[in-house]
Amino acid sequence: MIIVGAGHGGAQCAIALRQNGFSGTIAMIGREPEPPYERPPLSKEYFAREKTFDRLYIRPPTFWEEKGVDLVLGTEVVSVDPSAKQVTLSNGSKMVYGTLVWATGGDPRRLNCPGGELAGLHPVRTRADCDQLMGEIDGGVRNIVVIGGGYIGLEAAAVLTKLGCRVTLLEALPRVLARVAGEELSAFYETEHRGHGVDLRTGVAVEGLEGEGRVTGVRLADGTVIPADAVIVGIGIVPAVGPLIAAGAAGGNGVDVDEYCRTSLPDIYAIGDCAAFACSYAGGTVMRVESVQNANDMGTCVAKAICGEPQPYHAFPWFWSNQYDLRLQTAGISLGYTETIVRGDPAARSFSVVYLKDGKVIALDCVNAVKDYVQGRKLVEAATSPDRKQLADAEVPLKQLLPA
Repeated sequence: MIIVGAGHGGAQCAIALRQNGFSGTIAMIGREPEPPYERPPLSKEYFAREKTFDRLYIRPPTFWEEKGVDLVLGTEVVSVDPSAKQVTLSNGSKMVYGTLVWATGGDPRRLNCPGGELAGLHPVRTRADCDQLMGEIDGGVRNIVVIGGGYIGLEAAAVLTKLGCRVTLLEALPRVLARVAGEELSAFYETEHRGHGVDLRTGVAVEGLEGEGRVTGVRLADGTVIPADAVIVGIGIVPAVGPLIAAGAAGGNGVDVDEYCRTSLPDIYAIGDCAAFACSYAGGTVMRVESVQNANDMGTCVAKAICGEPQPYHAFPWFWSNQYDLRLQTAGISLGYTETIVRGDPAARSFSVVYLKDGKVIALDCVNAVKDYVQGRKLVEAATSPDRKQLADAEVPLKQLLPA
């Protein structure tokens, strides 16, 4: 058994294999030198120096040896031979598998513009990424431009502001979080970040980066140059599936998997950010879901299938984001929503945005509203069509809107 990728999905798959009685050999191949660790805290608690790295391990480093999981770290798979059931590593060595689980996630999308090769550009995807940027901040870097108004960019901006940096955030679309949330949530977070001193600009295009050897500024399409000692690039990921696609696996945006997370290649599964599947919580749309929940639950799904207890993947999708003193919890997937209802007052910094499609609740974004999140996910699971007036009344508990 070989697991390619030592992130959340790969780690959970290995853990679940042992929990479900798998007694064969397990090798987990990871590009980074560290044993599996949690990724979300990188742009939150770790970046803010609130957690040391040893507190991010998914399991203590000794756990893997105790469970008979061989960690092959600091290398990656560069090719897959499905007929020989063999993978080739970047160091030239080869490994044979009985079953292969592909859990590689994705690589940060790079800026495609002049100056994209300059020093001082940072993704926020790995420990090394964060350590490098933190070292530069310790060395005096203060003017930082964040490109990308998704969750990674917003979380980084919040932490950098807390660290005393001058932050400019650039988003090409008309609003932040445009791909994943409604206008109400976007407007709320734009107001919050500006209130904390972030120079947040939407609808702006990056033309190129200035500097000789190291970035000194970001040039916009209108000719404006924003001074920058460093730049964070948070414009999404590219699924790391090249070797699988080259080996003949079906896929486009990631690698396609069926309801048991099987690829089109024999005895090869794929899980997590790189796996595209028909999501039942998005009307059967084939999509990738980038979340820890999805990676973990897919890992468990594959482990059960390998151990002879296959169960179709139907895990409930949920997400979260921490910015300043705001805790956002998302239940469900709002893709294709046709209506939004706001519960509570955004000005009070505790509210929820409920997303409906054809009258049914399909998702909620809950800001500092834990009860709405816990009770609201049941509305999504039940595909309810509640009374809109009651749904908008924050004094009415959402659990009262569940069918009898």
